[in-house]
Amino acid sequence: MQGGVREVDTKGEERLTWQPENPIKEVMCGICGIYNFDHEARVEEKLLRRMADLLVHRGPDEEGYFTAGPVGFGHRRLSIIDISTGQQPMSNEDGSVWISYNGEIYNYVDLRAELEAAGHVFRTRSDTEVIVHLYEERGIEALEALNGIFAFALWDGRERRLILARDRFGVKPLYYTVQPGARLIFASEVKAILAVPGVRCAVDPFGLAEHFTFQNTFGDRTLFKDIRILPAGHVLIARARGVEQHQYWDITYREGENLGEAAYEEGLRERFEKAVQRQLVGEVPVGSYLSGGMDSGSITAVAARHIRPFHTFTCGFDTSQVSEEEKLFDERVEAELLARILDTRHFEQHLFSGDMARVLPRVVRHLEDFRVGISYPIYYISELISRYVTVVLSGVGGDEFFAGYPWRYDPILGLRDREEFAKAYYRLWVRFLDDEEKKRLFTDRLNSELGGFSTFESFRAVLDGDRSTEPLNRAMYFDAKTFLNGLFIVEDKLSMAHSIETRVPFLDNDFIDFTLGIPPAYKLRHGESKYILKRAMRKLLPDETLTRRKQGFTPPDKSWYQSETLSYIRGLLLSERAGDRDFFRPEGVEAIIEAHCSGQENHRFLIWSLICFEMWNRIFIEGDSMEELEEEGRRYLRDQV
Repeated sequence: MQGGVREVDTKGEERLTWQPENPIKEVMCGICGIYNFDHEARVEEKLLRRMADLLVHRGPDEEGYFTAGPVGFGHRRLSIIDISTGQQPMSNEDGSVWISYNGEIYNYVDLRAELEAAGHVFRTRSDTEVIVHLYEERGIEALEALNGIFAFALWDGRERRLILARDRFGVKPLYYTVQPGARLIFASEVKAILAVPGVRCAVDPFGLAEHFTFQNTFGDRTLFKDIRILPAGHVLIARARGVEQHQYWDITYREGENLGEAAYEEGLRERFEKAVQRQLVGEVPVGSYLSGGMDSGSITAVAARHIRPFHTFTCGFDTSQVSEEEKLFDERVEAELLARILDTRHFEQHLFSGDMARVLPRVVRHLEDFRVGISYPIYYISELISRYVTVVLSGVGGDEFFAGYPWRYDPILGLRDREEFAKAYYRLWVRFLDDEEKKRLFTDRLNSELGGFSTFESFRAVLDGDRSTEPLNRAMYFDAKTFLNGLFIVEDKLSMAHSIETRVPFLDNDFIDFTLGIPPAYKLRHGESKYILKRAMRKLLPDETLTRRKQGFTPPDKSWYQSETLSYIRGLLLSERAGDRDFFRPEGVEAIIEAHCSGQENHRFLIWSLICFEMWNRIFIEGDSMEELEEEGRRYLRDQV
């Protein structure tokens, strides 16, 4: 059975709809480019076009290209601000600085006023041009002034250097590869890099080991060998002599401050409301996710005061044949009640077990660098959202900075010794398999490639960046640097698959800077997570929303994998083709499936990653056509009827 959409009229009527009220299709961007270390070499525009064509979903409105000797940019535009004149790539007045930029700068109006006062002349109303002039004024330090989400490439013709930069938290992705002595290639998505002759697509064994430990990769590592992701809060500078990278911002908790509960409560609410209002900027329709929980509810409560009617969206699941625990995964009732209270125009996506097989190839092709969670519902709800608005506000980030995962913290709260903390928290973050379990699942060939590599090394490398003395701050630092970063990659890829921009008010610079000074005792109090945030949101939301049990956005695949979708999963993972790749021992994969089906273990996340990796190989390594892969899913669905 296929999922559908239901529109809820907050005045009490119900009507079904598939037609958009406002069909405007304008927002974000996809960027790509090449930099030759030999400055006598030239970049061909036709190669940039080949790369940019693979990013058309990120920018269906316009395309643009720039070449100047050793550097070239390609750009696909999906317009939000200054729709009429904000074309890219964009330059300064004399053409010495060029930028290709993906993002939104929420404080661009204030920055523009400062720059105009300093004598800079603007030709457009776009935030893109603000970055260009800010770079002229401050150089690399301009990054520290940007309050927003972004990934951009900037060519400084005077200094003959290419600059790649990514926002504080990595909301917008930017991938690159370096061909030593030849060139650097970059893009918003890996598929554009793979379009360049000489770039080989292969599995990174260390990325694979990290994924099957954490359902994630850390730092700059991806599943693609020799293709890196620029880490959040980092800048990369390429010159003829080579590449250097450094961090311009990191999470730093200010320990020892205590302004008192009332000051934190009032300060959070005031800064949160300003953050949401800042992120309503643009010339296109804006809506919000609405789960029925506190984070998305708080955003909606503020936004709905300023936009009428305000559109909200939730995704629910068929729970007719799932476990009692999984029935709680369907939050449509709670979301609808909150939509009525906040008086929004509310839409519901309803998914069934067969909906995973229907879109798996498309989901994996867009994800490329698949990460945390079971993500195909995001693809479906993004498709729904795209029919009504072009910008959607998300509550992501509310958990990572307010101790929203209490079950992770109890074992480490008293551990002030850094080594003891690292070992204990690592055990909590082994979501799939520890080193010994991976050895039993991986083949001899893969184990040989890994040598003595332990994913604890990857874990500790992240923690080494933190300077906190408080164990809870240390845990939240790790969560934000890893899990949150994985969430953003998944969210960006699957929303941009439908030309939707996701914004995250909880990660507004001013809001976060205030949050980093709040003592841990106000975030986790007597076992209650997000204590001070709940206090701050009391004037925005009803008590039943603030006290609701935390529920992640995930489908009931524990039950679905045991029944309706089992044959599809077995057909993918236990095929002769999968075994011939020599990554996993077939008996190990079968044992995982059997343990799940018997109820002995809940391996739904691990099985999801296994089927994503199988589909990833078929798409990126072996070059199967999407038509063939989707037909395989359709055959399975026909067999279920």
